[in-house]
Amino acid sequence: MKTPKAESPIDLHAALVQRLGLAIADGQLAAHSLLRLDELEEQHGVSRSVVREAARVLSSKGMLASRRRFGTVVQPEEFWNLYDPEVIRWRLASSRRLEQLQSLNELRGAIEPQAARLAAERASWDAGSELVSLAARLWAAGQRGDQDEFLQLDVEFHAAVLKASGNAMFSQLQNLVAEVLTGRTEHGLMPHLPHHEALQLHVDVASAIQRGESGAAHAAMSRIVEQSTEEMGQIWSIHHHSDSAPQATGQANH
Repeated sequence: MKTPKAESPIDLHAALVQRLGLAIADGQLAAHSLLRLDELEEQHGVSRSVVREAARVLSSKGMLASRRRFGTVVQPEEFWNLYDPEVIRWRLASSRRLEQLQSLNELRGAIEPQAARLAAERASWDAGSELVSLAARLWAAGQRGDQDEFLQLDVEFHAAVLKASGNAMFSQLQNLVAEVLTGRTEHGLMPHLPHHEALQLHVDVASAIQRGESGAAHAAMSRIVEQSTEEMGQIWSIHHHSDSAPQATGQANH
C-alpha cells in the first residue's frame, strides 16, 4: 500500500502564502500587528524556511515588512501592490469583495473607454475584424449560457481592446481586467445569462473600432463598465437579502 505523498516545500510555501495573503486582505491579520515566525511554524505545521519564504513573497507585495529589532509587521492597505494579480484575487475573496470590485471597476472606467477610443483611431483592419469575430463568439456563448467559454472570450475581448489601443501601459492592465472578470464569475456576481444589452455593447465596441468611430467606441465601452457595476450591486443586494430570509426554491431570471 502506497503512503501518501508528502507535500513539497514549494507546495507548502504556496499554500502558506495563500492563507496569509487572504487573512491580511480580509483583515483577520490586522494592519500593524506583529507576526511571530515561530508561531506561524507551529500553527501551520511548516518549517522556518517555508515561513521565511512566504514572508518574503508577501513583503515583495507590500503586505508585510520586516522591522529591525521588532519583527515582521502587517502593512496597511495603502502600502500593498494593489495591481498584483494575487493581491487582487485575495481582495476579491475577502468579505469586502463588492467594495474591491467597485474600486477596480472605477479604474476600468477610467482606462478601457479611452483604450477603445484609441483602438478606433489606431487599430489595423485585421485587429478590428478580430474584435468583431470575438464579439460574435461572445454573443453565441452568452446565448448558450456557457459561462466558462463566455468568461474566456470576455477576457480575450477586453485584452484585445487594450492591446489595439497601441498603448503598451494600457495593454499591461489586461491581467487586472482578467482578475475582475474572473472574480465576478467565481464569486457569483454575474447573471446566469448575460443581458442582451451587454452582448450588444461588445458588438458595438468592436464595430466602432473596426469603422474607426472613436466616439462611439468610447461610449459603448463606458456603458459596458457602468452596466457591470450596476449588475454587481443588484446581485450582491439580492444575495445578501436572501441570506437573512428563508431560502426560496427555484432560480431567479437575470
